[in-house]
Amino acid sequence: MSTEYRNFLALPYEELEELNLQAKQDRLNRVGADEIREKRLKYLTDEKRIKAVTVLFSDLEGRLHLLDYDKKFLLDAYENLTFDGSSIRGFTAQKESDLRLGIDWSAFYWVPADVFGTGKVLVFGVVIDKDGTLYSGDMRGVLKSYADKLYAEKNYTLNAATEIEGFLFGGKDAEKNFHETGKFEFVSTGGYYHSLPLDPLRQFIDTAAEVQRAMGFQNEKDHPEVAPSQFEINFGYAEAVAAADQIQLYKLLCRQIANNYGCTASFLPKPVVGVNGSGMHTNVSVSQGKTNLFWDEKGEEQLSTFGWSFLDRILTRALDLCLIFNSSVNAYRRLDPHFEAPNQIRASATDRGAMVRVPIGNRRSMRTEVRAVAPDANPYLALYSIFKTGIDGEISTAANLRDGGRYLPDNIYTAIEDFKKSPWIAQILGADVQGRYADLKQAVADRSPRLLGTFVKGSEVQYHHAVYNQSLWNLF
Repeated sequence: MSTEYRNFLALPYEELEELNLQAKQDRLNRVGADEIREKRLKYLTDEKRIKAVTVLFSDLEGRLHLLDYDKKFLLDAYENLTFDGSSIRGFTAQKESDLRLGIDWSAFYWVPADVFGTGKVLVFGVVIDKDGTLYSGDMRGVLKSYADKLYAEKNYTLNAATEIEGFLFGGKDAEKNFHETGKFEFVSTGGYYHSLPLDPLRQFIDTAAEVQRAMGFQNEKDHPEVAPSQFEINFGYAEAVAAADQIQLYKLLCRQIANNYGCTASFLPKPVVGVNGSGMHTNVSVSQGKTNLFWDEKGEEQLSTFGWSFLDRILTRALDLCLIFNSSVNAYRRLDPHFEAPNQIRASATDRGAMVRVPIGNRRSMRTEVRAVAPDANPYLALYSIFKTGIDGEISTAANLRDGGRYLPDNIYTAIEDFKKSPWIAQILGADVQGRYADLKQAVADRSPRLLGTFVKGSEVQYHHAVYNQSLWNLF
């Protein structure tokens, strides 16, 4: 239908930013769920230019799914939104497929019409099982439940910010076509911090940064990364669930903007051999009220005892967590020590080869940086496992964990075995989810050569969960 017949919502970027920042502040202030719901329902009722509400949720592997509900239908039926869970990889079996989507009204976004379409707003959903409880395979719900519990019991707020690297390749659907072409096309060869002001990479970064700003991300900096055609767009700290939501939106908007430019934004960890891979360096801290529990002016590297204990628990469970942080066949190319690989199971204030780093900080910004997380990891699962392990895990009684001497696996098969046999993973995820996740990763590994070799294989791209091509899976 021609848009001239309808006056669909398309707000200026300045107005979008104002609305999204207010919603973000309400979320930060933990405004009551009932109050937020009524506020959002009233807005949807009063705003006649909205045609649909896009509800977002993620599967077990972290692939983002979007459902558009007609606004009038949603207003009447938002408490009973059902969908077929058996069609989502890693969710329910066919015989028990009915699931519901609850609406997290605090996670509500106004979006630029030129990227997301006119007449739409976004909201994140929570997956609910048939008995009305949170679905165990929905890691967003698991993370949110854990964060809410710690806030209620200890006044803890879990904070996170990620530095997500990606590549901009020439041509649409470059990943899906890789099995035919065997290569990716760089759009820029400028390298770290360097590109011409109007070259394709810089224009893409500028556009993506502006969209993020309009969506309330509160940007910090953006720049070309070390490898050709590589980018990084940084945004501010947030509470853990909001931070994970922003990771999903970041990758979604980058992909759409790249597509608009006739390109592909790729978050494969190591799409090209011979240049640096992409990471998702994950900065985390815990605050109690207004106090950053990781800060101690007199502590080693000014990290508190609480912070060092948090860090040591991560190192203790490094092998158990590796498959969560590096969830694809391709991710293990990134753990190559020749390219600043964060594959050493130790902590360091300076060595970027350590899987955990202690950056310079102050009373407000002190944190630890888990560098071993790849950009294709499920952000909800990754953050949940980091915080759950760092707060509730046990510390090994073996020799000093921070001195190193151990390494993360260099292949997915070892990581799968470590994950499957881990009692800690069974404890924090449940044996059922542990088994489902391992099975998904094993299926991808079985479709790829056992040895990575010296060049990227079509199978490790084509069967990647973010690239997912159902027709090719069925032909295997």
